[in-house]
Amino acid sequence: MFSLGRQRRPCFAGLILLVAMLVGTAVAAVPTIDDPAQLLKLADSIKTSDHPEFLQLMGRLDGEATKLSSQQQLYLRYLKAWEAGYQGDYETATPLLNAVIAESMDATLRFRAGTTLVNNLVIGSRYEDAFARVSQLLDQLPQIVDTNARIQALGTAGFLYNEAGQYDLGQHYASQMLSENLNDEGSCKGRFLQAQSLYQSGKFTTLDKQPGDAIAACNKASEFIFANTIRFYVASFDIQHGHSSAAIKLLQENYADVRRIGYPELISDFDSSLAQAYWNEGDIALAKQYAQAAVDDGVKHEFTKSLTSAYELLYLIAKKQGDLDAALIYHEKYMAADKGYLNDVSAKALAFQTVRQQVVAKKLQIDALNKQNQILQLQQSLDKKASETSRLYILLLLVVLAFIAFWTYRIKRSQLRFMKLARRDGLTGIFNRQHFVSSAELQLQYCKKSGRQACLVLIDLDHFKVVNDTHGHAVGDRVLKRAVEACEQHLRSTDIFGRLGGEEFGIVLPECTLDQAVNRAEQIRVAIATAVTDDDMPGIPISASFGVATIARSGYELRQLLIHADDGLYLAKREGRNRVSVCYDTQPRQRVAGVATDRA
Repeated sequence: MFSLGRQRRPCFAGLILLVAMLVGTAVAAVPTIDDPAQLLKLADSIKTSDHPEFLQLMGRLDGEATKLSSQQQLYLRYLKAWEAGYQGDYETATPLLNAVIAESMDATLRFRAGTTLVNNLVIGSRYEDAFARVSQLLDQLPQIVDTNARIQALGTAGFLYNEAGQYDLGQHYASQMLSENLNDEGSCKGRFLQAQSLYQSGKFTTLDKQPGDAIAACNKASEFIFANTIRFYVASFDIQHGHSSAAIKLLQENYADVRRIGYPELISDFDSSLAQAYWNEGDIALAKQYAQAAVDDGVKHEFTKSLTSAYELLYLIAKKQGDLDAALIYHEKYMAADKGYLNDVSAKALAFQTVRQQVVAKKLQIDALNKQNQILQLQQSLDKKASETSRLYILLLLVVLAFIAFWTYRIKRSQLRFMKLARRDGLTGIFNRQHFVSSAELQLQYCKKSGRQACLVLIDLDHFKVVNDTHGHAVGDRVLKRAVEACEQHLRSTDIFGRLGGEEFGIVLPECTLDQAVNRAEQIRVAIATAVTDDDMPGIPISASFGVATIARSGYELRQLLIHADDGLYLAKREGRNRVSVCYDTQPRQRVAGVATDRA
């Protein structure tokens, strides 16, 4: 939610949410104060609640900098660093924060500067450094007694762990925030983190009171960014569960407020959700309008889930309207945005696992050094004994070294396992979309250089949404696994099989002609259709539609193969599903009503 690659602008919605975690309680009025210490505290307290007044105070303090003590000047430097980060100038903010950490005698100020520095590291995509510093801050937390500083660290940790997919840790630190700070602001931030953990982990629901209580708490604290983000979670949940009209009502009621706040990614989130809701309601014009707005209003050069969804929807609309040239452009942008977003998510998750392993390795190293120190002390006493005692010492040393080697091997094996998991779909165990695309492109390049044939098969389970809505997502997951098992029975070791998203799968068949690919697709179709259901899925028919494309028509570019295979898949859907189709048309085709919108 707040990633930034090289030469990319910061993801401001994620930034502001994290920045909001790093500020204290705002004051209601700004009295005339002459004491520099009180002016510094006042400026600190109104950084986000009254930013124009904060800037005026900073100008006043800057003009009186010569009257400040050395520690007060470091406090002022911290506030300047915060303002630079708030404006996106991280090259200025980072050295200022490092100077405060290195020179300040105030442990609380050093701690706060370290917490703020985490934000800069995240925006710069330095995720490993960010997780390492958060780990250090949490180790220091027992020595910090200032409530606001503790809340800053807990909020930053909870937000960062949610972004890395560690939702249990996010919930843990959110609960700790609520237990330590019961005022309006703390209640809002803690409840927001809880809602964020539930939403990103797929456990969010509007059936209980939690979302409403969280929104009420944030409205009471005048934390409107948090309140509207939770409303976005509620609307997304409604859209996913077929309540698009309720989502439209909620989003439109708060749309003007979101645009007034002016944070690009939050606006883009609202636009993207409205586009999807209007699409579901059949209003193509408004769906296209808000999808384009999600692209235009989002942070430039920043890959987010909302941007990916907007491009995908624009692609589907262009296809439905028969504008194949526009559809191709939007499909390319969708693929690039989806790849960028997934890469960023994977980078955060991998950074967390890497830092966690480094912490474990460091602890083991310290334990090993302690053992070595004990061995050295033992050696000094054993030097006075006979050679038999010396041999016992050597044996003990070998055991310790073997112990260290054993744990080093286990750590390395764990790291390799985490890298493997990053390439696999968590539910089915086959390649995820990102790794499928990378492997497919490499295989196609190899086929091109060697002059070999290749085909692409797209598979989409029929009426899968009906299965989910009727029997629940647990049964839907078992249907997906059963379909994957049926497919794997007919795949070669050289075939590339991956889940592209939801109930859609792709297979690259190297050294396969079109006729061979169609025959193999037919075998897989029959295998899926005849898969035996068990007691957990009684009477649930499973079938799939197939679209086949070959390099003989589409060339060796994966995106063109995907478009032609997708045309075949839509043809199979239109002709009644549960069949294998190849689209031979060379002209853009109008989709039959209902087919373009129903890939279930």
